[in-house]
Amino acid sequence: MDKIIDLIETLCKIPAPSGREEKRATFCKEWLEARGAEGVYIDEAFNVLYPVGCEGKDDIVLFMAHTDTVFPDMEELPFYRDDKYLYSPGVGDDTTCLAMLLTVAGQVAEKGLRGKRGVLFAANSCEEGLGNLKGTRQIMKDYGGRISEVYTFDSQYNCLINRCVGSHRYEVVIETEGGHSFNKFGKRNAIHAMSQLVCRLYDCQVPVIGDSKTTYNVGLAEGGTSVNTIAQRASFLFEYRSDNAECLNEMKAFFENEIEKAREDQNVKISVNFLGERPCSGQVDFKKLSEMSDKVASVCEKHSGVSCLTKAGSTDCNIPMSLGIPAVAVGSYLGSGEHTREEKVLIESLPVGMKIVEELVMCEFNN
Repeated sequence: MDKIIDLIETLCKIPAPSGREEKRATFCKEWLEARGAEGVYIDEAFNVLYPVGCEGKDDIVLFMAHTDTVFPDMEELPFYRDDKYLYSPGVGDDTTCLAMLLTVAGQVAEKGLRGKRGVLFAANSCEEGLGNLKGTRQIMKDYGGRISEVYTFDSQYNCLINRCVGSHRYEVVIETEGGHSFNKFGKRNAIHAMSQLVCRLYDCQVPVIGDSKTTYNVGLAEGGTSVNTIAQRASFLFEYRSDNAECLNEMKAFFENEIEKAREDQNVKISVNFLGERPCSGQVDFKKLSEMSDKVASVCEKHSGVSCLTKAGSTDCNIPMSLGIPAVAVGSYLGSGEHTREEKVLIESLPVGMKIVEELVMCEFNN
């Protein structure tokens, strides 16, 4: 495991906010090429792609792990370890999974393996936050209808994701004339108008269809200039999510209706900027999806001794699933603190995760 840990440490120290993954992408490409991988390239979305036996094939299996993290840092990120854990922002999500996928892809290159189907390895970009799954969208665009199955390694190995949580994300900007807090008292305050709108959005009764789950959230709010200034401008970020496409559309209608109501105040200007969309599942072959899910759960349970929890999630799988391509997300470690600077990975879980990734990938080359 020392080589895996060294690779995790190296990757952790390379900053990679969504949309700024150039340095990690370059490292991944050069790392694979040093192990004999041929035809590795970086596309316009900063995905690192290593196609194996894909030429002329219309039956390609895609294995992915994303390079970006949720952290905005462009300086080297801290990394340290003790006898039990590896610690670093992004160490689990998704750097450990990325290191393991690179390791297995390197083994394929070193051994010159080929399978019956084409295999595409991808260290993909822009999975997190407002990256809007740009990397996966680019892969699906470039490879058209040639990809038949997708496995993405993301998060921990005690759960798998085979249902998509879709989402819509917006920036809402409120503008008023503002003024001096004493001399212009009574003028509309953008922060007050924003607060009223947020309260109306939080009065939403979320739609429910069957066992669907729908949520909403204001994740960032800001505005104003000083304590004695009537705020001219305020803004907030708003999203809603659902694992049901019909519920997602109902939330869209609710949001648009509340915005129009708020615009009836002639003294307030409201602008809405659409920041991104993650689609729900499309018309997927659920028999094939079930077979893939059973295979992944079986492999995870065999090596970990822990039953896999199956759930819905928002991952790179959303894009292929929206196009009707079956996709499953599973992790390769155990840990805690995802999306915090205190994230850590349990060292003793790494051999288990490595076996899971190896078996799921190498079964494509053992025919």
